Amino acid sequence: MGGEIIVGLDIGTTKICAVVGELKPDGVEIIGIGTHPSEGLRKGVVINIEKTVNSIKEAIEEAETMAGCEISSVYAGIAGGHIKGFNSHGVIPLKDKEVTRKEVDRVIEAASAVAIPMDREVIHVLTQEFIVDEQDGIMDPLGMSGVRLEAKIHIVTGAVTSAQNIIKCANRAGLDVADIVLQSLASSESVLTDEERNLGVALVDFGGGTTDMAVFSRGSIKHTSVLALGGNNLTYDLSIGLRTSSKDAEKIKMKYGCAVSSMIGEDETVEVPGVGGRKARVLPRRILGEILGPRVEEVFSLIHGELLRSGFAETINSGVVVTGGSAELSGIAEMAEEIFKTQARIGYPREIKGLVEVVNKPMYATAVGLVLYGAKRSKEGKKFRIRDTNIFGRVMDRMKRWFKEII
Repeated sequence: MGGEIIVGLDIGTTKICAVVGELKPDGVEIIGIGTHPSEGLRKGVVINIEKTVNSIKEAIEEAETMAGCEISSVYAGIAGGHIKGFNSHGVIPLKDKEVTRKEVDRVIEAASAVAIPMDREVIHVLTQEFIVDEQDGIMDPLGMSGVRLEAKIHIVTGAVTSAQNIIKCANRAGLDVADIVLQSLASSESVLTDEERNLGVALVDFGGGTTDMAVFSRGSIKHTSVLALGGNNLTYDLSIGLRTSSKDAEKIKMKYGCAVSSMIGEDETVEVPGVGGRKARVLPRRILGEILGPRVEEVFSLIHGELLRSGFAETINSGVVVTGGSAELSGIAEMAEEIFKTQARIGYPREIKGLVEVVNKPMYATAVGLVLYGAKRSKEGKKFRIRDTNIFGRVMDRMKRWFKEII
């Protein structure tokens, strides 16, 4: 095997998915995939370490067998209602009247200097743009002349315990975590085009336990949020409405479900298995639309409300992209267009080679995105660390940097 191997591990509420990519000179080639039902998570957060570890092991083993390689390090996704994103801003004077790498690091550090509660961990510091002497919209200010440098950034934080539990699960399954990545950010790597990022787009990752949103405009991320509702709520509603088990409700949802009743023919029927030995019943398929429609509408309305509150609703000129496992439900794009009052499409993983047919589903957007994210970051060779475990190391590094600057 020639290129570097990068593995994305999507630890989801419904499934755990490992995707193996190989770095080639002309891009990323997907060479293996492993999935296993997830039992140890609720609403994107680990609630049972043992079950999660077992599911991770199963998914990794399957991916290893298909890829024919051993997996030791992964890029893991994180989601859950505890995720919070906010924008920040920093300014520094330019000593030598020119922007150097040191100055860029300093201004990002200045913008990042916000009080974060002890129970939260910074997961991402994402640069939006730089401003040199009132000139805004600069993506790479290196080498520019000026007297003052500003940076606008987006900071994503999550509960320390949730991040620790994800790392703990991966470590117990025999894996190192190269980085922890917000799931909507990972999905954006695999489903969005550069044109959409520049024009403005809202990515809605409609998963099993959570629905994540990321808003992009002018090429950078503007807003992130996580809603603790997802496809599992649809399954639960079906299970109650049809009086059948969750397992059968999930199968019916995947095979016959539709978010818009008017798209279902009058004479279409669906067979619903009974519970506890009761006979199966044949019901009109329209009932599925009547049960699923209001819940999908609720999820999209809440996300739309969040988009309006963020103040970026006017910037999504290229519309909405819906991805994630629940995006495979028919009628989702139509419902999104109705609620968001703009064009919508379903997001499939793109810009990959290899097992394209296997991973060409919205449910694999996060895992494939984690591989693409890892491919971009692998050159930096960074490792993710939780706050308390290496605070000493961080302080030492910072002191060394100060001494170098003084000398």
